Amino acid sequence: MFRSLAAACMALLATAAVADEGMWTFDNVPQAAIQEKYHATLDKPWLNKLQRSITRFESGCTGSFVSPDGLVLTNHHCAMQCLAEISSERANYVDDGFKAATRSAEKKCPTQILSVLVEMENVTAKVAAATAGMPDAQANQARKQELSKLEAACTRSSEKNRLACESVTLYQGGQYFLYKYRRYDDVRLAFAPEHAIAAFGGDPDNFNFPRWSLDFSLFRVYENGKPLRSPDHLSWRTEGPQVGEATFVAGHPGSTSRLLTVEQLRFQRDTSVPSYLIRNSELRGRLIQWGKTGDEPARIASDYLQSVENSLKVYRGFQTALLDDSLFARKTSQERELRERVKSDQKLAGTVGNAWNDAAAAQERYRQIYDRYLYLEGGAGFNSKLFSYARTLVRSAAERTKANEQRLREFADSNLPKVSSSLLATTPLYPDFEQVTLSFSLDKLREALGPDDSIVRKLLSKESPDSLANKLITETKLGDPAVRKALWDGGGAAIASSNDPMIVLARDIDEESRTVRKIFEDEVQAPVASAQERIAKARFAVYGTNTYPDATFTLRLSYGAVEGWMEKGQRVEPFTRLSRLYERATGKDPFRLPQAWLDARDRLDMNTPFCFVTTNDIVGGNSGSPLVDTQGRLVGLAFDGNIHSIAGSFWYDGTMNRTVAVHPSIIITALKDVYGAGDLAKELLGKR
Repeated sequence: MFRSLAAACMALLATAAVADEGMWTFDNVPQAAIQEKYHATLDKPWLNKLQRSITRFESGCTGSFVSPDGLVLTNHHCAMQCLAEISSERANYVDDGFKAATRSAEKKCPTQILSVLVEMENVTAKVAAATAGMPDAQANQARKQELSKLEAACTRSSEKNRLACESVTLYQGGQYFLYKYRRYDDVRLAFAPEHAIAAFGGDPDNFNFPRWSLDFSLFRVYENGKPLRSPDHLSWRTEGPQVGEATFVAGHPGSTSRLLTVEQLRFQRDTSVPSYLIRNSELRGRLIQWGKTGDEPARIASDYLQSVENSLKVYRGFQTALLDDSLFARKTSQERELRERVKSDQKLAGTVGNAWNDAAAAQERYRQIYDRYLYLEGGAGFNSKLFSYARTLVRSAAERTKANEQRLREFADSNLPKVSSSLLATTPLYPDFEQVTLSFSLDKLREALGPDDSIVRKLLSKESPDSLANKLITETKLGDPAVRKALWDGGGAAIASSNDPMIVLARDIDEESRTVRKIFEDEVQAPVASAQERIAKARFAVYGTNTYPDATFTLRLSYGAVEGWMEKGQRVEPFTRLSRLYERATGKDPFRLPQAWLDARDRLDMNTPFCFVTTNDIVGGNSGSPLVDTQGRLVGLAFDGNIHSIAGSFWYDGTMNRTVAVHPSIIITALKDVYGAGDLAKELLGKR
């Protein structure tokens, strides 16, 4: 049953029979509704401890401290980047897994950064004062400058406590916060199972249930060369939850579009989603074909290919949801209702103005510049890690000479540590793979912008996409971290004098890229930001503030319970058991079991719970989030949703939307009885 978002939010406070909708900020958890429905008291100490136990992987996932010695639990697919970076032709940790025999053998992840949210500060009034009375484009720039100033001042004032500050926009501009994080850049891999069992079922089972995916991994955070002391960690409840039991997910959902206008959703339906599907479906084919040329290409492409395939399934789900006429009818009805309420209040109508029409006009302008913005400024025309390095170097050299608040936001002081860490890290680069992705993206650039476009003529008047990609990749020196560091340290002078072909390319397209970015910021982003702020004020005035904002990859809490669902007239039970893992195994990918699991079969309890589902409301970014019970004990590890959850970007359907989690019992069983990692199992159980 689909509901009006506004009606659902209001009903949430009034009745215990409502669906478990919402990704709530920790300062606005609906405690009364949770108490009424699940008889659970989430008091301030409970919330504070849970908040301090949750980590954010800056690569796009969530984790949690699960021991006093800095041990962090997350998903295997969240460890894929690290596994790929520490692998080589001689050691394939993606396929073969990784187990550190001792803590000294734990391997550092070259680019991984973890953050823990310590404090939140509401700065809405300060941002509003900085933009009051300004035209949209000017207000947009002033808003960014004010946020950069606030971030810098916050970070300076927090230096003693070694905190990093980030600005956060909630309710589409209805609120602004500073989130203060403690960051850790010495993150080491302690354990990861083989890819075959972590992603058992592969793409066919992705976003489906029943599942038998052992999608977990363990990292350890180090500080000053020693394991971090982490007193705020989650205790382990091996037996897991029961059917109907309340569960709470704490994590960092990436993004949702539940508060967007109908015209913004129409833009996604007609423009951005189809573009993504067409482009990346072709890329998937190229990657598969290249991976078939040998074992090493297959290894190199595997992480990227898995990411592309996962994203394609998500975007196909988006397309299905956005093509549902009933969705637009409901969204249109919700929007019309709010607009009528605004119109009936003369003072409110004066404040909100033509917000919805302004947002619609901005979407039309976005359609006009979309391809140019996507392929130039968005980088879709230059799909290469080496080009990414070049653009970062070129732009950082120009931006770091400016006052902090005058820079592009990605080069503000608050972001520079992450930028430099990623740029200067020693990570593997594969020239042949870079040529595949860059050649493909140059081909799509020419196709999208046309052969007479100024950038296309500049780059491809005498070269084909293949020949230009080959030239750029084989002649650049940016694969060497020492070369990148010299250019980073050398600043503008070093960039201006460089004849590295990637640097030359980044310089050559920078002016036109910045031009289309400025058009986007002034004629799309600015009027949309203004409109959304006014719509947020309308929503607060009509429905109050007891609602949740769209996801923004910031810490949220969702509540729900262990519960199956009805699928095409058949009951889907909420738990799977170990026995059916062996029944489903075929010996061939993606239903192949690693040898360790075949060898261990006779000593395992076939009734061990493996995966389960709950009604918790989550999206991408929640990967690796813990599920905890009313006492704050870990009872599961979120790693996916069912196919119906993909539409959760736009709405939540409590009858069908399900979170899919790994059961804690199978994690302990795997460590103790399959992999001989008893010490890690004891650490999780608090027995060391």
